[in-house]
Amino acid sequence: MRLDKYLKVSRIIKRRTVANEACDAGRVLINGKPARASYDVKVGDILEVALGAHPIKAEIVSINEYAKKDEAGLMYKVIAD
Repeated sequence: MRLDKYLKVSRIIKRRTVANEACDAGRVLINGKPARASYDVKVGDILEVALGAHPIKAEIVSINEYAKKDEAGLMYKVIAD
């Protein structure tokens, strides 16, 4: 699954266009490297999103094409620094 779609489905970022723009601006890192919106996410990747005042660092646990609101949070595990 593409990174921008994963960010939308997992509800880390609300809209896919915003996810795409965040990737283009270099605000999304995968395993410590800036990632393009077309990056193919894999289970176990470490995702860092720097939007707003609270950056998010999470590990990708599962990849689903669709997720309901209550299931979206189960697609990743937040890592405490």
